[in-house]
Amino acid sequence: MNWKQVLLLACLAMFVLLIVLERGDSVAVTSKKAVDGDRNQESLKKRVFMQGSDASNFFKKRGKRSTKSRDELNAETRQMLAADEQRREYYEEQRNEFENFVEEERDEQDERSREQIEQWREYHYDGLYPPYLYNRHVV
Repeated sequence: MNWKQVLLLACLAMFVLLIVLERGDSVAVTSKKAVDGDRNQESLKKRVFMQGSDASNFFKKRGKRSTKSRDELNAETRQMLAADEQRREYYEEQRNEFENFVEEERDEQDERSREQIEQWREYHYDGLYPPYLYNRHVV
């Protein structure tokens, strides 16, 4: 047999054995520890779970359509105002960063174009007289 088939059969046999052993009760006489354990589990359940009436009152404190208390309204308003302020600050910071970026790019572009114009003037200047284009008045 292939070793994979042997491994699969062994796992299957263990699985069946565990299912059979889980269903059967092998203890004939209950010990004192088992009784104490059951009592502790019951007390633990009482501490963890509520009575039905308490649970329904917990969920009925404020239904969907009932009005909110003044404290709840104030807390929600404070949260909304704080969120609006944070959003406003964030967008203002983003706008300032973008404006600074655009200004720097414009300055760099102006500098590059000025350098190109100066180079063009120096190349085309013959030293006799300034050309007409540079003497005309800006309209």
